[in-house]
Amino acid sequence: MAGHVPLPGSDRPRAAGSERARDADQDERIDVTVTVAAGTGEQAAAGAIATVTAVLEQLGLTVDSSSPLTRSLIASGTVAQMEAAFKPGLAVYSNESQGEFRAREGHLQIPAELEGLVTGVFGLDERRVARRRQGAAPARDPARDPAAAARPLTQPVTPAQLAAHYDFPPGDGAGRTVAIAEFGGGYFAGDLEAFCARQGTPVPSVTPVGVNGTPVLTLSQIERLPSQQQQEQLDDSVEVNMDIQIVAGLAPGADQVVYFSSFDEQGWVDLLNQVIHDHQSAAVVTLSVSWGLAEDDPDWSGAALEAIDERLAIAAGAGITVCVAAGDDGSADQENDGRAHVDFPASSPHALAVGGTMLSGDTDVVWWESPGERSGGGGATGGGVSVVFPRPSWQDVSIASLNPGAIDGRVIPDVAALAGPPLYDLIFLGREQANGGTSAATPVWAALLAVMASGARTPWKPAFLAPLLYAIGPGGEPSGKAVGAMGCTDVTTGNNTSSTLGRGYQAGLGFDAVSGWGVPNGVALLAALTG
Repeated sequence: MAGHVPLPGSDRPRAAGSERARDADQDERIDVTVTVAAGTGEQAAAGAIATVTAVLEQLGLTVDSSSPLTRSLIASGTVAQMEAAFKPGLAVYSNESQGEFRAREGHLQIPAELEGLVTGVFGLDERRVARRRQGAAPARDPARDPAAAARPLTQPVTPAQLAAHYDFPPGDGAGRTVAIAEFGGGYFAGDLEAFCARQGTPVPSVTPVGVNGTPVLTLSQIERLPSQQQQEQLDDSVEVNMDIQIVAGLAPGADQVVYFSSFDEQGWVDLLNQVIHDHQSAAVVTLSVSWGLAEDDPDWSGAALEAIDERLAIAAGAGITVCVAAGDDGSADQENDGRAHVDFPASSPHALAVGGTMLSGDTDVVWWESPGERSGGGGATGGGVSVVFPRPSWQDVSIASLNPGAIDGRVIPDVAALAGPPLYDLIFLGREQANGGTSAATPVWAALLAVMASGARTPWKPAFLAPLLYAIGPGGEPSGKAVGAMGCTDVTTGNNTSSTLGRGYQAGLGFDAVSGWGVPNGVALLAALTG
Protein backbone atom coordinates (compact mmCIF):
# COMPACT_ATOMS: atom_id res chain seq x y z
CA MET A 1 0.00 0.00 0.00
CA ALA A 2 1.24 3.47 -0.91
CA GLY A 3 -0.52 5.35 1.90
CA HIS A 4 -3.76 7.34 1.90
CA VAL A 5 -5.03 10.52 0.24
CA PRO A 6 -8.06 12.72 1.09
CA LEU A 7 -11.34 11.82 -0.65
CA PRO A 8 -12.74 14.98 -2.32
CA GLY A 9 -16.27 15.91 -1.26
CA SER A 10 -16.20 13.76 1.87
CA ASP A 11 -15.84 16.53 4.44
CA ARG A 12 -18.57 16.59 7.10
CA PRO A 13 -18.87 18.81 10.16
CA ARG A 14 -20.16 17.50 13.44
CA ALA A 15 -23.85 16.62 13.10
CA ALA A 16 -26.09 19.51 14.05
CA GLY A 17 -26.73 19.78 17.80
CA SER A 18 -24.78 16.62 18.61
CA GLU A 19 -22.20 15.75 21.24
CA ARG A 20 -19.54 13.08 21.01
CA ALA A 21 -20.40 10.34 23.50
CA ARG A 22 -17.68 7.70 23.00
CA ASP A 23 -15.52 5.89 20.49
CA ALA A 24 -17.23 3.46 18.16
CA ASP A 25 -16.97 -0.23 19.05
CA GLN A 26 -14.01 -1.47 17.02
CA ASP A 27 -15.57 -4.94 16.65
CA GLU A 28 -18.92 -3.71 15.32
CA ARG A 29 -19.55 -4.92 11.77
CA ILE A 30 -20.91 -2.44 9.26
CA ASP A 31 -21.34 -2.24 5.51
CA VAL A 32 -20.55 0.67 3.24
CA THR A 33 -21.57 1.60 -0.28
CA VAL A 34 -18.58 2.69 -2.36
CA THR A 35 -19.20 4.65 -5.55
CA VAL A 36 -16.72 4.77 -8.41
CA ALA A 37 -16.01 7.35 -11.09
CA ALA A 38 -18.46 7.30 -13.98
CA GLY A 39 -15.84 6.97 -16.70
CA THR A 40 -17.30 6.30 -20.14
CA GLY A 41 -19.87 3.66 -19.28
CA GLU A 42 -20.47 0.32 -17.63
CA GLN A 43 -17.31 -1.27 -19.03
CA ALA A 44 -15.12 1.41 -17.49
CA ALA A 45 -17.09 1.15 -14.25
CA ALA A 46 -16.51 -2.61 -14.20
CA GLY A 47 -12.76 -2.08 -14.48
CA ALA A 48 -12.79 0.48 -11.68
CA ILE A 49 -14.87 -1.82 -9.48
CA ALA A 50 -12.40 -4.66 -10.03
CA THR A 51 -9.48 -2.46 -8.93
CA VAL A 52 -11.35 -1.13 -5.90
CA THR A 53 -12.40 -4.66 -4.92
CA ALA A 54 -8.83 -5.93 -4.99
CA VAL A 55 -7.53 -3.08 -2.83
CA LEU A 56 -10.33 -3.31 -0.26
CA GLU A 57 -9.93 -7.06 0.06
CA GLN A 58 -6.22 -6.56 0.76
CA LEU A 59 -7.31 -4.37 3.69
CA GLY A 60 -9.52 -7.16 5.08
CA LEU A 61 -12.90 -5.93 3.84
CA THR A 62 -15.37 -8.24 2.12
CA VAL A 63 -16.96 -7.06 -1.12
CA ASP A 64 -20.47 -8.46 -0.95
CA SER A 65 -21.89 -7.18 -4.25
CA SER A 66 -21.13 -4.79 -7.07
CA SER A 67 -22.89 -3.15 -10.02
CA PRO A 68 -21.29 -1.53 -13.07
CA LEU A 69 -24.76 -0.20 -13.98
CA THR A 70 -24.93 1.93 -10.82
CA ARG A 71 -21.13 2.27 -10.48
CA SER A 72 -21.05 1.03 -6.93
CA LEU A 73 -20.17 -1.84 -4.64
CA ILE A 74 -21.08 -2.87 -1.10
CA ALA A 75 -18.26 -3.84 1.24
CA SER A 76 -18.43 -5.02 4.84
CA GLY A 77 -16.07 -5.30 7.76
CA THR A 78 -15.45 -4.25 11.33
CA VAL A 79 -15.09 -0.67 12.47
CA ALA A 80 -11.37 -1.37 12.92
CA GLN A 81 -11.09 -2.52 9.30
CA MET A 82 -13.02 0.55 8.11
CA GLU A 83 -10.61 2.73 10.06
CA ALA A 84 -7.68 1.10 8.29
CA ALA A 85 -9.33 1.50 4.88
CA PHE A 86 -10.86 5.01 5.13
CA LYS A 87 -9.57 6.61 8.39
CA PRO A 88 -12.99 8.06 9.35
CA GLY A 89 -12.43 8.42 13.12
CA LEU A 90 -15.80 6.89 13.92
CA ALA A 91 -17.53 7.69 17.19
CA VAL A 92 -20.97 7.51 18.76
CA TYR A 93 -22.72 10.89 18.89
CA SER A 94 -26.01 11.96 20.43
CA ASN A 95 -28.53 14.71 19.76
CA GLU A 96 -32.10 15.45 20.74
CA SER A 97 -33.67 14.64 17.39
CA GLN A 98 -31.96 11.32 16.65
CA GLY A 99 -30.64 9.96 19.94
CA GLU A 100 -27.39 7.99 19.63
CA PHE A 101 -25.89 7.28 16.22
CA ARG A 102 -22.54 6.51 14.64
CA ALA A 103 -20.92 9.45 12.84
CA ARG A 104 -17.66 11.13 11.95
CA GLU A 105 -16.11 14.56 11.40
CA GLY A 106 -13.74 15.84 8.71
CA HIS A 107 -12.51 14.19 5.51
CA LEU A 108 -12.30 10.53 4.66
CA GLN A 109 -9.07 9.17 3.28
CA ILE A 110 -8.74 6.41 0.72
CA PRO A 111 -5.80 4.22 -0.31
CA ALA A 112 -3.65 6.15 -2.79
CA GLU A 113 -4.15 3.39 -5.36
CA LEU A 114 -7.84 4.36 -5.52
CA GLU A 115 -7.33 8.09 -6.11
CA GLY A 116 -9.55 9.16 -9.00
CA LEU A 117 -11.45 5.87 -8.93
CA VAL A 118 -13.49 6.14 -5.72
CA THR A 119 -15.91 9.08 -5.53
CA GLY A 120 -17.79 8.31 -2.30
CA VAL A 121 -17.99 6.02 0.72
CA PHE A 122 -21.41 5.95 2.42
CA GLY A 123 -22.61 4.10 5.50
CA LEU A 124 -19.93 5.07 7.98
CA ASP A 125 -22.02 8.02 9.19
CA GLU A 126 -25.65 7.40 10.22
CA ARG A 127 -26.83 10.99 10.71
CA ARG A 128 -30.27 11.72 9.29
CA VAL A 129 -30.51 13.51 5.94
CA ALA A 130 -34.07 12.55 4.94
CA ARG A 131 -36.97 14.49 6.43
CA ARG A 132 -40.66 14.07 5.75
CA ARG A 133 -42.07 17.01 3.86
CA GLN A 134 -45.23 17.29 6.00
CA GLY A 135 -46.62 15.98 9.27
CA ALA A 136 -50.08 14.72 10.02
CA ALA A 137 -53.10 16.96 10.23
CA PRO A 138 -55.53 16.51 13.13
CA ALA A 139 -57.70 13.43 12.78
CA ARG A 140 -61.23 13.98 11.46
CA ASP A 141 -64.32 11.82 11.58
CA PRO A 142 -67.01 13.40 9.36
CA ALA A 143 -70.01 11.52 8.07
CA ARG A 144 -69.38 9.88 4.72
CA ASP A 145 -70.85 11.87 1.85
CA PRO A 146 -72.17 9.62 -0.97
CA ALA A 147 -72.08 12.60 -3.34
CA ALA A 148 -68.44 13.39 -2.53
CA ALA A 149 -67.31 13.67 -6.16
CA ALA A 150 -69.83 16.46 -6.79
CA ARG A 151 -69.50 18.52 -3.60
CA PRO A 152 -67.59 21.84 -3.55
CA LEU A 153 -63.86 21.56 -2.92
CA THR A 154 -64.10 22.88 0.62
CA GLN A 155 -63.68 19.59 2.47
CA PRO A 156 -60.75 17.14 2.07
CA VAL A 157 -60.76 16.09 -1.56
CA THR A 158 -61.35 12.57 -2.83
CA PRO A 159 -59.44 10.96 -5.71
CA ALA A 160 -62.47 11.34 -7.97
CA GLN A 161 -62.65 15.05 -7.24
CA LEU A 162 -58.94 15.54 -7.77
CA ALA A 163 -58.88 13.60 -11.02
CA ALA A 164 -61.76 15.74 -12.29
CA HIS A 165 -60.15 18.96 -11.03
CA TYR A 166 -56.89 18.16 -12.85
CA ASP A 167 -58.63 16.63 -15.88
CA PHE A 168 -56.89 13.25 -15.72
CA PRO A 169 -57.12 11.38 -19.03
CA PRO A 170 -58.83 7.97 -19.24
CA GLY A 171 -56.86 5.09 -17.76
CA ASP A 172 -55.98 3.62 -14.40
CA GLY A 173 -52.24 2.93 -14.75
CA ALA A 174 -52.70 -0.76 -15.54
CA GLY A 175 -49.51 -2.44 -16.70
CA ARG A 176 -47.33 0.28 -15.19
CA THR A 177 -45.40 0.45 -11.93
CA VAL A 178 -45.10 3.42 -9.57
CA ALA A 179 -42.13 3.21 -7.22
CA ILE A 180 -42.26 5.08 -3.92
CA ALA A 181 -39.28 6.00 -1.72
CA GLU A 182 -39.63 5.88 2.07
CA PHE A 183 -37.05 6.50 4.80
CA GLY A 184 -38.99 5.37 7.84
CA GLY A 185 -42.38 4.19 9.00
CA GLY A 186 -44.42 1.18 7.92
CA TYR A 187 -47.07 0.16 5.42
CA PHE A 188 -50.52 -0.57 6.90
CA ALA A 189 -52.43 -2.76 4.46
CA GLY A 190 -55.65 -2.46 6.47
CA ASP A 191 -55.68 1.31 6.01
CA LEU A 192 -55.24 0.94 2.25
CA GLU A 193 -58.13 -1.53 2.11
CA ALA A 194 -60.34 0.84 4.13
CA PHE A 195 -59.34 3.78 1.92
CA CYS A 196 -60.14 1.90 -1.28
CA ALA A 197 -63.46 0.70 0.10
CA ARG A 198 -64.35 4.26 1.06
CA GLN A 199 -63.41 5.59 -2.37
CA GLY A 200 -64.95 2.71 -4.30
CA THR A 201 -61.72 1.75 -6.06
CA PRO A 202 -59.96 -1.62 -6.30
CA VAL A 203 -57.08 -2.37 -3.95
CA PRO A 204 -53.85 -2.20 -5.98
CA SER A 205 -50.87 -4.51 -5.79
CA VAL A 206 -48.40 -3.07 -3.26
CA THR A 207 -45.00 -4.69 -2.75
CA PRO A 208 -42.91 -3.39 0.17
CA VAL A 209 -39.14 -3.80 -0.33
CA GLY A 210 -36.48 -3.42 2.35
CA VAL A 211 -33.36 -1.93 0.75
CA ASN A 212 -30.02 -3.42 1.83
CA GLY A 213 -31.51 -5.08 4.90
CA THR A 214 -33.75 -2.19 6.00
CA PRO A 215 -36.72 -3.68 7.89
CA VAL A 216 -40.24 -3.22 6.54
CA LEU A 217 -42.28 -2.57 9.66
CA THR A 218 -45.85 -3.63 10.31
CA LEU A 219 -48.20 -1.86 12.71
CA SER A 220 -47.88 -4.64 15.27
CA GLN A 221 -44.08 -4.36 15.19
CA ILE A 222 -44.24 -0.59 15.63
CA GLU A 223 -46.60 -0.96 18.59
CA ARG A 224 -44.00 -3.11 20.37
CA LEU A 225 -41.29 -0.44 20.15
CA PRO A 226 -40.34 1.84 23.10
CA SER A 227 -42.69 4.80 23.28
CA GLN A 228 -40.42 7.42 21.68
CA GLN A 229 -39.40 5.14 18.79
CA GLN A 230 -43.01 4.07 18.38
CA GLN A 231 -44.17 7.66 17.97
CA GLU A 232 -41.38 8.45 15.50
CA GLN A 233 -42.27 5.45 13.38
CA LEU A 234 -45.98 6.27 13.50
CA ASP A 235 -45.22 9.84 12.42
CA ASP A 236 -43.20 8.55 9.47
CA SER A 237 -45.94 6.03 8.70
CA VAL A 238 -48.32 8.92 8.02
CA GLU A 239 -46.09 9.78 5.05
CA VAL A 240 -45.83 6.19 3.83
CA ASN A 241 -49.54 5.48 3.83
CA MET A 242 -50.47 8.87 2.38
CA ASP A 243 -48.18 8.29 -0.61
CA ILE A 244 -49.61 4.82 -1.21
CA GLN A 245 -53.25 5.90 -0.87
CA ILE A 246 -52.93 8.90 -3.19
CA VAL A 247 -51.41 6.75 -5.94
CA ALA A 248 -54.01 4.03 -5.27
CA GLY A 249 -56.86 6.50 -5.57
CA LEU A 250 -55.67 8.13 -8.79
CA ALA A 251 -54.03 5.16 -10.56
CA PRO A 252 -55.64 2.08 -8.99
CA GLY A 253 -54.52 -0.23 -11.80
CA ALA A 254 -50.83 0.58 -11.36
CA ASP A 255 -48.63 -1.74 -9.34
CA GLN A 256 -46.81 -0.06 -6.47
CA VAL A 257 -43.35 -0.98 -5.19
CA VAL A 258 -42.54 0.81 -1.93
CA TYR A 259 -38.83 0.96 -1.11
CA PHE A 260 -37.88 1.38 2.55
CA SER A 261 -34.32 2.54 3.18
CA SER A 262 -32.25 4.05 5.98
CA PHE A 263 -32.50 7.83 6.32
CA ASP A 264 -28.76 8.50 5.94
CA GLU A 265 -26.67 9.18 2.82
CA GLN A 266 -26.12 5.48 2.19
CA GLY A 267 -29.89 4.94 2.28
CA TRP A 268 -30.43 7.42 -0.55
CA VAL A 269 -27.73 5.88 -2.74
CA ASP A 270 -28.81 2.29 -2.09
CA LEU A 271 -32.49 3.01 -2.73
CA LEU A 272 -31.81 4.64 -6.09
CA ASN A 273 -29.46 1.81 -7.02
CA GLN A 274 -32.19 -0.75 -6.38
CA VAL A 275 -34.87 1.18 -8.28
CA ILE A 276 -32.53 1.41 -11.27
CA HIS A 277 -31.88 -2.33 -11.17
CA ASP A 278 -35.55 -3.21 -10.68
CA HIS A 279 -36.51 -1.07 -13.67
CA GLN A 280 -34.96 -3.74 -15.88
CA SER A 281 -37.68 -6.23 -14.89
CA ALA A 282 -40.66 -3.97 -14.08
CA ALA A 283 -42.41 -1.24 -16.07
CA VAL A 284 -41.40 1.52 -13.65
CA VAL A 285 -42.73 4.80 -15.00
CA THR A 286 -41.89 7.01 -12.07
CA LEU A 287 -40.40 7.15 -8.57
CA SER A 288 -42.22 9.35 -6.04
CA VAL A 289 -39.99 10.91 -3.36
CA SER A 290 -41.61 12.94 -0.58
CA TRP A 291 -38.44 13.40 1.50
CA GLY A 292 -35.49 15.75 1.36
CA LEU A 293 -33.23 18.30 3.02
CA ALA A 294 -31.96 21.74 2.00
CA GLU A 295 -29.32 21.19 -0.68
CA ASP A 296 -26.70 23.22 1.18
CA ASP A 297 -27.47 21.94 4.67
CA PRO A 298 -24.08 21.09 6.21
CA ASP A 299 -25.27 17.57 7.04
CA TRP A 300 -25.00 16.71 3.33
CA SER A 301 -21.55 15.88 2.02
CA GLY A 302 -20.63 17.06 -1.45
CA ALA A 303 -19.89 13.46 -2.41
CA ALA A 304 -23.44 12.42 -1.49
CA LEU A 305 -25.03 15.19 -3.57
CA GLU A 306 -22.91 14.06 -6.51
CA ALA A 307 -23.66 10.36 -6.02
CA ILE A 308 -27.41 10.89 -5.69
CA ASP A 309 -27.52 13.21 -8.69
CA GLU A 310 -25.57 10.69 -10.79
CA ARG A 311 -28.11 7.99 -9.98
CA LEU A 312 -30.99 10.32 -10.76
CA ALA A 313 -29.31 10.88 -14.13
CA ILE A 314 -29.11 7.12 -14.71
CA ALA A 315 -32.81 6.81 -13.84
CA ALA A 316 -33.70 9.68 -16.18
CA GLY A 317 -31.72 8.02 -18.96
CA ALA A 318 -33.75 4.86 -18.43
CA GLY A 319 -37.00 6.81 -18.89
CA ILE A 320 -37.93 7.04 -15.20
CA THR A 321 -39.27 10.38 -14.01
CA VAL A 322 -38.28 10.83 -10.37
CA CYS A 323 -40.92 13.16 -8.87
CA VAL A 324 -39.56 14.94 -5.78
CA ALA A 325 -41.31 17.18 -3.25
CA ALA A 326 -40.01 20.76 -3.24
CA GLY A 327 -40.45 21.21 0.52
CA ASP A 328 -43.01 22.60 2.95
CA ASP A 329 -41.12 25.47 4.60
CA GLY A 330 -41.15 28.19 2.00
CA SER A 331 -38.15 30.16 0.88
CA ALA A 332 -35.95 29.33 3.91
CA ASP A 333 -36.45 25.53 3.76
CA GLN A 334 -35.81 25.10 7.51
CA GLU A 335 -32.48 26.95 7.41
CA ASN A 336 -31.82 30.00 9.61
CA ASP A 337 -28.87 31.79 8.01
CA GLY A 338 -30.73 34.69 6.38
CA ARG A 339 -30.49 33.20 2.89
CA ALA A 340 -33.00 31.50 0.61
CA HIS A 341 -32.68 27.73 0.16
CA VAL A 342 -34.13 24.99 -2.01
CA ASP A 343 -34.59 21.32 -1.22
CA PHE A 344 -32.55 18.38 -2.47
CA PRO A 345 -33.01 16.10 -4.33
CA ALA A 346 -35.76 18.28 -5.84
CA SER A 347 -33.04 20.71 -6.95
CA SER A 348 -31.28 18.07 -9.04
CA PRO A 349 -31.51 18.75 -12.79
CA HIS A 350 -32.44 15.07 -13.12
CA ALA A 351 -35.60 15.26 -10.96
CA LEU A 352 -39.10 16.61 -11.58
CA ALA A 353 -39.56 19.06 -8.70
CA VAL A 354 -43.14 19.32 -7.42
CA GLY A 355 -44.42 22.35 -5.52
CA GLY A 356 -47.68 22.92 -3.70
CA THR A 357 -50.93 24.82 -4.10
CA MET A 358 -54.09 25.34 -2.09
CA LEU A 359 -57.59 26.06 -3.30
CA SER A 360 -59.37 29.38 -3.31
CA GLY A 361 -62.82 28.27 -4.37
CA ASP A 362 -62.05 25.99 -7.32
CA THR A 363 -58.85 27.85 -8.24
CA ASP A 364 -55.31 26.77 -7.35
CA VAL A 365 -53.18 29.43 -5.68
CA VAL A 366 -49.73 29.06 -4.16
CA TRP A 367 -49.78 27.12 -0.89
CA TRP A 368 -48.97 29.50 1.95
CA GLU A 369 -50.27 29.27 5.52
CA SER A 370 -48.94 31.61 8.19
CA PRO A 371 -46.07 31.83 9.07
CA GLY A 372 -45.00 30.12 5.86
CA GLU A 373 -43.21 27.24 7.59
CA ARG A 374 -44.17 24.27 9.72
CA SER A 375 -42.37 25.37 12.87
CA GLY A 376 -45.11 27.94 13.46
CA GLY A 377 -47.97 25.61 12.63
CA GLY A 378 -48.34 26.62 9.00
CA GLY A 379 -46.47 25.75 5.85
CA ALA A 380 -45.64 26.91 2.34
CA THR A 381 -44.37 25.43 -0.85
CA GLY A 382 -40.64 25.22 -1.35
CA GLY A 383 -39.19 26.81 -4.43
CA GLY A 384 -36.42 29.07 -5.66
CA VAL A 385 -33.02 28.96 -7.29
CA SER A 386 -30.32 26.39 -6.54
CA VAL A 387 -26.93 27.53 -5.27
CA VAL A 388 -25.45 24.08 -5.98
CA PHE A 389 -26.68 22.96 -9.41
CA PRO A 390 -26.26 25.24 -12.44
CA ARG A 391 -29.33 25.89 -14.54
CA PRO A 392 -29.57 23.09 -17.11
CA SER A 393 -29.54 24.06 -20.76
CA TRP A 394 -33.11 22.80 -21.22
CA GLN A 395 -34.47 25.12 -18.51
CA ASP A 396 -34.70 28.32 -20.54
CA VAL A 397 -36.23 30.62 -17.92
CA SER A 398 -35.11 33.92 -16.42
CA ILE A 399 -35.52 33.92 -12.65
CA ALA A 400 -32.93 35.48 -10.37
CA SER A 401 -31.96 34.10 -6.98
CA LEU A 402 -32.94 35.99 -3.84
CA ASN A 403 -29.35 35.45 -2.68
CA PRO A 404 -27.02 38.27 -3.80
CA GLY A 405 -24.19 37.03 -6.00
CA ALA A 406 -25.64 33.56 -6.43
CA ILE A 407 -25.27 31.49 -9.58
CA ASP A 408 -27.94 31.14 -12.23
CA GLY A 409 -28.99 27.86 -10.69
CA ARG A 410 -31.60 25.22 -11.36
CA VAL A 411 -35.05 26.72 -10.68
CA ILE A 412 -37.65 24.68 -8.82
CA PRO A 413 -40.40 23.57 -8.79
CA ASP A 414 -41.15 22.45 -12.34
CA VAL A 415 -44.85 21.84 -11.59
CA ALA A 416 -47.27 21.85 -8.67
CA ALA A 417 -50.40 20.22 -7.27
CA LEU A 418 -52.61 20.45 -4.20
CA ALA A 419 -50.66 20.57 -0.93
CA GLY A 420 -52.65 22.81 1.41
CA PRO A 421 -56.34 23.34 2.23
CA PRO A 422 -58.68 21.60 1.78
CA LEU A 423 -56.17 18.69 1.98
CA TYR A 424 -56.67 15.06 0.99
CA ASP A 425 -59.29 12.57 2.19
CA LEU A 426 -57.16 9.74 3.65
CA ILE A 427 -57.23 6.92 6.21
CA PHE A 428 -54.69 6.40 9.00
CA LEU A 429 -54.95 3.86 11.80
CA GLY A 430 -58.48 3.07 10.67
CA ARG A 431 -59.74 6.64 10.92
CA GLU A 432 -60.29 9.43 8.44
CA GLN A 433 -57.35 11.81 8.61
CA ALA A 434 -56.88 14.71 6.24
CA ASN A 435 -53.30 15.48 5.23
CA GLY A 436 -51.28 17.35 2.64
CA GLY A 437 -47.97 19.03 1.92
CA THR A 438 -45.80 18.83 -1.17
CA SER A 439 -45.38 15.19 -0.18
CA ALA A 440 -49.02 14.76 -1.24
CA ALA A 441 -48.61 16.78 -4.42
CA THR A 442 -45.71 14.56 -5.53
CA PRO A 443 -47.59 11.22 -5.76
CA VAL A 444 -50.35 13.07 -7.65
CA TRP A 445 -47.87 13.68 -10.45
CA ALA A 446 -46.50 10.13 -10.16
CA ALA A 447 -50.02 8.74 -10.54
CA LEU A 448 -50.76 11.02 -13.50
CA LEU A 449 -47.67 9.78 -15.36
CA ALA A 450 -48.76 6.17 -14.84
CA VAL A 451 -52.25 6.97 -16.13
CA MET A 452 -50.90 8.80 -19.18
CA ALA A 453 -48.72 5.80 -19.99
CA SER A 454 -51.59 3.31 -19.80
CA GLY A 455 -55.15 3.73 -20.96
CA ALA A 456 -55.15 6.44 -23.59
CA ARG A 457 -55.71 5.71 -27.28
CA THR A 458 -52.24 7.18 -27.83
CA PRO A 459 -50.42 6.54 -24.53
CA TRP A 460 -47.39 8.51 -23.50
CA LYS A 461 -44.11 6.65 -23.89
CA PRO A 462 -42.43 7.14 -20.50
CA ALA A 463 -39.43 9.45 -20.54
CA PHE A 464 -37.85 11.92 -18.13
CA LEU A 465 -40.56 14.57 -18.08
CA ALA A 466 -38.84 17.70 -16.76
CA PRO A 467 -36.92 18.75 -19.92
CA LEU A 468 -39.96 17.99 -22.08
CA LEU A 469 -42.00 20.60 -20.23
CA TYR A 470 -39.66 23.38 -21.38
CA ALA A 471 -39.54 22.26 -25.02
CA ILE A 472 -41.78 23.85 -27.63
CA GLY A 473 -44.88 21.75 -28.11
CA PRO A 474 -46.39 20.41 -31.34
CA GLY A 475 -48.08 22.70 -33.82
CA GLY A 476 -51.71 23.69 -33.62
CA GLU A 477 -53.42 25.86 -31.05
CA PRO A 478 -51.76 27.26 -29.07
CA SER A 479 -48.67 26.87 -31.24
CA GLY A 480 -45.20 28.04 -30.25
CA LYS A 481 -45.75 27.38 -26.56
CA ALA A 482 -43.75 25.22 -24.19
CA VAL A 483 -45.28 21.86 -23.35
CA GLY A 484 -45.52 22.95 -19.71
CA ALA A 485 -47.60 25.98 -20.67
CA MET A 486 -49.85 23.83 -22.87
CA GLY A 487 -50.28 20.99 -20.38
CA CYS A 488 -50.59 22.86 -17.08
CA THR A 489 -53.01 25.39 -15.64
CA ASP A 490 -51.04 28.50 -14.72
CA VAL A 491 -50.97 29.48 -11.03
CA THR A 492 -50.64 33.25 -10.83
CA THR A 493 -51.39 34.16 -7.22
CA GLY A 494 -49.27 33.82 -4.08
CA ASN A 495 -45.73 33.56 -2.77
CA ASN A 496 -43.60 31.32 -0.56
CA THR A 497 -42.22 33.81 1.95
CA SER A 498 -41.17 32.11 5.19
CA SER A 499 -41.17 34.18 8.38
CA THR A 500 -37.61 33.04 9.11
CA LEU A 501 -36.36 34.76 5.96
CA GLY A 502 -38.93 37.52 5.50
CA ARG A 503 -38.95 37.34 1.71
CA GLY A 504 -39.77 34.79 -0.94
CA TYR A 505 -40.53 34.09 -4.57
CA GLN A 506 -43.71 35.27 -6.27
CA ALA A 507 -46.20 33.62 -8.59
CA GLY A 508 -46.99 35.33 -11.87
CA LEU A 509 -48.02 34.75 -15.45
CA GLY A 510 -46.18 31.80 -16.95
CA PHE A 511 -43.40 29.84 -15.28
CA ASP A 512 -42.39 30.93 -11.77
CA ALA A 513 -40.32 29.69 -8.83
CA VAL A 514 -43.25 28.75 -6.58
CA SER A 515 -45.54 26.77 -8.89
CA GLY A 516 -43.40 26.08 -11.94
CA TRP A 517 -45.62 25.73 -15.01
CA GLY A 518 -48.63 25.23 -12.75
CA VAL A 519 -50.95 22.36 -11.85
CA PRO A 520 -51.72 19.52 -14.26
CA ASN A 521 -54.28 19.56 -17.00
CA GLY A 522 -53.88 15.87 -17.74
CA VAL A 523 -55.73 15.65 -21.04
CA ALA A 524 -53.93 18.69 -22.44
CA LEU A 525 -50.56 17.50 -21.18
CA LEU A 526 -50.98 14.09 -22.77
CA ALA A 527 -51.93 15.74 -26.06
CA ALA A 528 -48.93 18.07 -25.92
CA LEU A 529 -46.56 15.17 -25.22
CA THR A 530 -47.93 12.81 -27.86
CA GLY A 531 -48.75 15.54 -30.41
